[in-house]
Order: sequence, then C-alpha cells, then structure tokens
Amino acid sequence: MSKATPTPGSTLVSPTDHSLILIDFQSQMSFATKSIDAVNLRNNAALISEAAAGFKVPTILTTVAEKSFSGPMFSEITDAFPGQKLLDRTSMNTWEDAAVIDEVNRIGKNRLVFAGLWTSVCIVGPTLSALDQGFEVYIITDACGDVSTEAHERAVERMIQAGVRPMTSLQYLLELQRDWARTETYDMTTGIAKKFGGSYGLGIIYAKTMFGASEGAHGSAPAVAAE
Repeated sequence: MSKATPTPGSTLVSPTDHSLILIDFQSQMSFATKSIDAVNLRNNAALISEAAAGFKVPTILTTVAEKSFSGPMFSEITDAFPGQKLLDRTSMNTWEDAAVIDEVNRIGKNRLVFAGLWTSVCIVGPTLSALDQGFEVYIITDACGDVSTEAHERAVERMIQAGVRPMTSLQYLLELQRDWARTETYDMTTGIAKKFGGSYGLGIIYAKTMFGASEGAHGSAPAVAAE
C-alpha cells in the first residue's frame, strides 16, 4: 500500500530543474497566427518571461531570420531579459541549430520547457527532437500559436502523443511559486499575476485593495473593530 508524504510530485517544475526556450516570438510570425489573438499571445509571452526572469530560470531566446524577414522579438520578452543575446537561426527546427544546442548543453538541464510560434513547425520540431535525445519536455500551450486552430490543436495532440507534457502560462507561474509561504518570491509572483493574470489578477487586486487579503497570511490582515 502506498504511503502519502507531503512532498511534490517529480513531474512538477521548479525554478532550478529546467530551462525555458522561447522561439520566434516575432512580428512576421505573429501576423499569420490565428489560433490565439495577438493581445493574449503577447500577454502570455510576457507572463512566462517575467516568471522565468523573476525565478532566475535559465532561458534561451531564439529567432529566425530576424534582420532579413521575421523582425524583432516581442519587447515583452526582451524587456524581461535585458541585454541577453538572441540566437538567430536559419533552420525552422531550433534543435538543428548548433548555437542553440551549445547553449542547451552549457545550461545542462535535462528538463526543457518550450513556447513560441508556430506550434506545428517551430515547436513540434525541437520538442520531438529533444524527446528523441532523452530530454524531458514540456510545452506552454497558451503561449504558442499557429496559422489556424486546427494546426495548433493537431500539433499539441501530436506532441502529447509523443510524450510532451502540456501546461499553461498561469500554471507555469504558480507552479514555480507553489507555496505561498515562500515569502521571498510572494510579492513578485502576485505582482506578475496582477499585471498579466487576467481575471485571477483582478481578483488579487480586489482582495488586497478591499480587504487587505493575502494567500498564506502574507501582508497585513484586515483591521478588526475593538469590542
């Protein structure tokens, strides 16, 4: 009989056990993206970038034909990693670029988390290639997009069937925090959620403004009238 213990599952991500690879978040790639609107895509890209930067997750930023065709990477991403070099490629499959692979090996994490454009080409290629070489692979599905909903969904299905683990942007942030008692990153996590967490972020703003509420007894409690 199994015995329960208060320990996290081995497949949950933590700030120190993976690297994040952000691929081709560029103007030209986003123009044809139809499976997610540009506002949500940019918001989710910002959310995971701020989360990774805040939790000091080693992150690889890569573009394709930046100067000649596809344009600059989203500022929501580059602002989170000021001064970091972008690895520009000619290959559609990031995993076939020697400079990117050198960086993957330099960082040395066996668990990789991917997001980018387009799901069916620039994400399927490296995720399946990394799986084939023994890496543990995750994809942030709502920080990816494709030329149609069909293209995005079939690509996600294909990756899941191969063994890639799907997650969402907000899930990524909260999985990195995981415990509200981690006071050193509490304000950062809730700050990112307030800015990029949609209705969840609005709920945090409301609760903190109206009631002084906080998860895990952080911050000041609401005043109680004396009897």
